[in-house]
Amino acid sequence: MVRALLMSLALLLIGVALPAFGHRSRPVSHQAVEIETLVNKAADILEERGPAAFVEFRRKGSLWRYGDVYLFVVDMRGVVLFNASHPNREGRDLLHERDADGKQFHQDFIDTVSRFGSGWVDYMFPRPGQSVPIVKWSYVCETHVAGAEALIGAGVYIE
Repeated sequence: MVRALLMSLALLLIGVALPAFGHRSRPVSHQAVEIETLVNKAADILEERGPAAFVEFRRKGSLWRYGDVYLFVVDMRGVVLFNASHPNREGRDLLHERDADGKQFHQDFIDTVSRFGSGWVDYMFPRPGQSVPIVKWSYVCETHVAGAEALIGAGVYIE
């Protein structure tokens, strides 16, 4: 009886811990390390230059925006401060937005950064210029924009 209770408790703890570990692991993609490096470097630049860095981050064909890769910045309340590929999302509170599977991925971004400082989040989102959502993994890390806590991220689409 005690053994069964301990086993149930252990399974419960594993069930609670697994989602947290899943956010820290990388997707299976040759671009994962490249994305992490890009986002971490962009976070440093954003802390130095503030929102003025957005002009550089938005430029197509640059180090910051190429192919399907682009940067986004969200404050810790869920308001999109910057999105290089989807500027129509800027200024909007998307904390409770759900992907095609019902996942509140902006909340997941914030939770990952709050708990770990950085990590990976998977969700369904369309490629730039398309409307059909596919699996996307985004790496997010903490940063500051004009002194306010925020997160910056970029992702890779998995097919």
